[in-house]
Amino acid sequence: SKEYRSEKMDAYNDYQPDNYSYYENYGFFNDTVCPGSHLHGFNIFVSILYFLIFFTGFLGNLFVISVVGRKGRSRGRLVDTFIINLALADLVFVLTLPLWAISTSQGGNWDFGPTGPLLCKLSSYIIAVNRFSNIFFLTCMSVDRYLAVVKVLDSRNLRNRRCIHTTCAAVWFGSLVLGIPSLVYRTVEQVGDGLACIENGSSPLFLGLSLTTMLLTFFLPVLILMLCYGTIAVHLNRHCAANAANPRAKARRRHSLKMVLCIVVAFVVSWLPFNVFKVVIIGSELANVNLSCDAKSWHRNGLLVSSCLAFVNSCVNPVIYFFLDHHFR
Repeated sequence: SKEYRSEKMDAYNDYQPDNYSYYENYGFFNDTVCPGSHLHGFNIFVSILYFLIFFTGFLGNLFVISVVGRKGRSRGRLVDTFIINLALADLVFVLTLPLWAISTSQGGNWDFGPTGPLLCKLSSYIIAVNRFSNIFFLTCMSVDRYLAVVKVLDSRNLRNRRCIHTTCAAVWFGSLVLGIPSLVYRTVEQVGDGLACIENGSSPLFLGLSLTTMLLTFFLPVLILMLCYGTIAVHLNRHCAANAANPRAKARRRHSLKMVLCIVVAFVVSWLPFNVFKVVIIGSELANVNLSCDAKSWHRNGLLVSSCLAFVNSCVNPVIYFFLDHHFR
């Protein structure tokens, strides 16, 4: 009826999508009018959290680069190259957080003047590159630990500085290329009475590409990580007695292995919820599933919370180095 349509339009006009947190917008949340689906007061929490991550992540990762880089080639370990690159990726990433914190404090309004669209694309691109480079560097570190523990003799030609530097360059190149869709699809659009930095990609091609990229750049590397550490655990249990002749070398390998494993676990715990929610949302969009307002609200809020958890990872690694790496201390 005309009265029902009028009420529905009023509800639509009262509803303002919450774009105060970084996440991909596939049009998934705007198909149904769902007033009141957001987390009340969450923008204040996110704004404070982003500033805290910025300060701790900036100082922590800068300290890691300074301390580890100061060791030089003579005293540095091969794994230190990956550690420096990880810290560099996180350092560049946290520099974008003040933008998102300011936007959050304004209720998601992306009001940065004429440079707003450029800052939107650039900061989103940096976040994407950070996500890809982190998982790739962690995978490389895990494979390096696998080679150092399981394939000691067979990996001498692979575990050298030239090979590791080439690997790091390849990781950066691949991450920079994979982040390009953020430059293309991220845009500043009018949302309600303000502007929002959102990813405007709802075509089946883009959704399919996003899903494929996610499976290949997160879930596949996580599977590789599990295989590496599973094999290492089996190997260490089998050869525990055989390595007793050199307990110092064995303890050094175990210590390095423990540190890398903690970094990997921290990353997976931080980013897994975000990626799971993205898979569910993209899958629902591709399948044209008509979800209720409660389901959409649960997906939206879950993605908001999980994105905060993912961003916290950028300031966790320095803490792990401090407590577990005696070389760093």
